Amino acid sequence: MNRTLQNPILPGFYPDPSICRAGEDYYLITSTFEYFPGLPIFHSRDLTNWHQIGHVLDRPSQLDLDGIRPSGGLFAPTIRYHQGVFYVINTLVEGNQPYSTFIVTAENPAGPWSEPHWLKESKGFDPSLFFDDDGRVWFTENRPAFEGFYEGHSEIYLQELDIETLQLIGEPFFLWDGALKGGIWAESSHIYKKDGFYYLMSAEGGTAHHHSVMIARSESIVGPYYGNPGNPILTHRHLGLNFPIVGTGHADLVETQNGEWWMALLAMRPYGGYFYNLGRETFLAPVQWEDGWPVVCPGIGRVEMSFPAPDLPETIYPILPKTDHFDNPQLSFQWNFIRTPRETWYSLTERPGFLRIKLRPQRLSKNENPSFVGRRQQHIHFSAKTVMEFTPKSQHETCGMALIQNPDFYFLFILTKQDDRIVLQLIRRAHGQESILTEKIVTDGQIFLKVEAHKQQYSFFYATSPDQWIPFVANADGRILSTPVAGGFVGTYIGLYGSSNGEQSSNHADFDWFEYSELAQQES
Repeated sequence: MNRTLQNPILPGFYPDPSICRAGEDYYLITSTFEYFPGLPIFHSRDLTNWHQIGHVLDRPSQLDLDGIRPSGGLFAPTIRYHQGVFYVINTLVEGNQPYSTFIVTAENPAGPWSEPHWLKESKGFDPSLFFDDDGRVWFTENRPAFEGFYEGHSEIYLQELDIETLQLIGEPFFLWDGALKGGIWAESSHIYKKDGFYYLMSAEGGTAHHHSVMIARSESIVGPYYGNPGNPILTHRHLGLNFPIVGTGHADLVETQNGEWWMALLAMRPYGGYFYNLGRETFLAPVQWEDGWPVVCPGIGRVEMSFPAPDLPETIYPILPKTDHFDNPQLSFQWNFIRTPRETWYSLTERPGFLRIKLRPQRLSKNENPSFVGRRQQHIHFSAKTVMEFTPKSQHETCGMALIQNPDFYFLFILTKQDDRIVLQLIRRAHGQESILTEKIVTDGQIFLKVEAHKQQYSFFYATSPDQWIPFVANADGRILSTPVAGGFVGTYIGLYGSSNGEQSSNHADFDWFEYSELAQQES
């Protein structure tokens, strides 16, 4: 029976994919920017079915995100496997360390991964590693062009890496500044070797609508590199704003044990106009080699929502349950925090079977670590709901659900206190300005909260008993959760949030469960 690969292989905010093969196993990681833990790692045996096995950076000692601006933090990583060891190289942008680029290693990709080895000589971001046949190891990265002629003029450079000390050695070599005259941001470079040539693949055009993939080759690792006359080998910018998949770029190649080649890449799915709340997602596309160059999506020239599956034995993993009952002593892999948690403000053990969130002065609207536990929005049509036990003690105390793009763009669906009354509010924050869309007096104790989204219409419901949903706000405009409105590089997160909004508090809220599920598309 013919099998099908469905795109995106990682729906939701999973940008800048990097992929490698170890024997018959495949591993993939993506960027995470200001979110903690950093760099989720996925495993597959057939390139079609993927499951998360951990995070590369899951300890505060590995990842200091204190004060990181929105869409700062961990930019594009690269994962490689060599002689029994996995290597991840990455850049921490605008971090608190004197250096920005680092390498971590592991013998088991599920972890634990090492503490970071910082590359003192690194000058840019989007680093990669290449292990040559002669035993030498090479580092590539992009940096501002030495003699830049226009804004966004950047170049790819190469330097040798001492694999024992994990430090750069020797002199850097300039390799390439992109395929197009005036093309901006030559970045996300990777080197591959095939049939006697070194291939340098990079992105170009910025990481939005004009994104693209370019490639050049050389008979020597240090160059000179000559561009493919067919560049770009992948872009969707010529297909217009209404095409269902846009912004294709930032790619990595992998060869299967059967000799097939595939490209992991990012792209966006706009909906409700040119808005993509899901952020940049990970797609997979077939590659063939013709006349010494890779051809992406041969015969089609564009990334589709499905392709015939790779010629690999199918391996299916258990589907994640749509409801998290918080029965385990640790949070599941899909949950994240904003920046590095430095104190114990949540618990799964103080009240077994519940997620307890403790109220703290930190807020979503500041570049700090708020009491927020969130997961990615992964579908255009979805439902998220929870049940909360919370009694606010002052007007400063709030707790409930949050849908956030960045500190200036979010929805808060929360309980708070006004005088002696308990009030349920829906707060919209856009361009840094908050407004209360609706509020209603409710009773304290247990309350059920739900949001349903159909494209850009987000509707909010509450209940005081199971499944007795009462409409609260219908069809709130969700476009504030999209990158074209809010800016930045991340996608929408949905989660549970509490704050005492600048005041000290000893209060907390308990959540019994959280359910996230895809909804059927509504008929228009």
